[in-house]
Amino acid sequence: MTNQKSSLLTAESRKPKTKVQIAIDAVVKAMQLCEQVQAEMVSTDAIQKTDRSPVTVADFGSQALICKAIGDVFPDDVIVAEESAQALKENTALLERVTAYVNRFCEDTVPAAETVCEWIDQGSGEVGPNFWTLDPIDGTKGFLRRDQYAIALAYIVDGTVQLGVLGCPNLPYRLAAAHHHEDRSENNGDTEHGCLFVAIRGEGTRLYTKAGDFIEQVHVSETTHRFAESVESTHGDSDAHSSIANALGITESPVRMDSQAKYGIVSRGEASLYIRLPNPAYPDYRECIWDHAAGLIVVEEAGGTVTDANGSPLNFLTGKRMHENRGIVATNGKLHQQVLRAVSGQRSAVG
Repeated sequence: MTNQKSSLLTAESRKPKTKVQIAIDAVVKAMQLCEQVQAEMVSTDAIQKTDRSPVTVADFGSQALICKAIGDVFPDDVIVAEESAQALKENTALLERVTAYVNRFCEDTVPAAETVCEWIDQGSGEVGPNFWTLDPIDGTKGFLRRDQYAIALAYIVDGTVQLGVLGCPNLPYRLAAAHHHEDRSENNGDTEHGCLFVAIRGEGTRLYTKAGDFIEQVHVSETTHRFAESVESTHGDSDAHSSIANALGITESPVRMDSQAKYGIVSRGEASLYIRLPNPAYPDYRECIWDHAAGLIVVEEAGGTVTDANGSPLNFLTGKRMHENRGIVATNGKLHQQVLRAVSGQRSAVG
């Protein structure tokens, strides 16, 4: 079983590295598009989805580029992505903006708006034995604030994540020791930033620049004593998170960060755990697969452990949401059972 997992996509391709390279190239291109949109962004680039979360030109452009890149080389591959082109088809001005940005990255063709919509909708696949899952921008609110966000792409075989590529355009190569992410000066040009995490099952997690240049192999830390959580209070139970940190003797302020970039900082030892317990106001909420698949393998291949709050493995085969899982706990591995006990104790206290 272990040997099967360590051999990336052996049943899928005679040249498994091709999938890795296509994924890396696609995410790097999507990062560049997102940075251009962010630099030139105007208020008309944001619309509201039915759940009121902001969606930007960059979301659609990123999904179009990545789905096209995969579809060109692996036309039979299934992609389960977050966005649908339906909202774009109902907003001509926005569709024109998305098409214009996508065109900047198409060397051999100038796709029409209709073609761009078709690329986006290649991400409308369903969960099955083998599939990609994509969040074209994870942490859209962070993107709009010019803070942390991520492009998250993963490939899953028989429920096991085999490949994860996590692009974090605003994440510094190393978090400044004296500054938390709230200090925007970390991204002011004095600090090198823009990270790409690439994790392959059985081969570890590597960190690259946003241009794709290798920086280092990353590993979790057993000495760091700090936890990460979402910026948005609605994304979790921050009171419970604080209680758990206290129970573990963690006194340092948490790293509050949007997106799966939190998995990235756990993988490279800048946080020892990332907790995401359901907000008490939404006890039945279940996480989307594209919000955690890439981050999970990035942490696991760096030596860490990821489960739900009950200690169960994340199940990516129940549909677009992980219906059998409650919450997320990602740690350096050493702390994991201790964290789960603290989570259980917190639940008992509430009960």
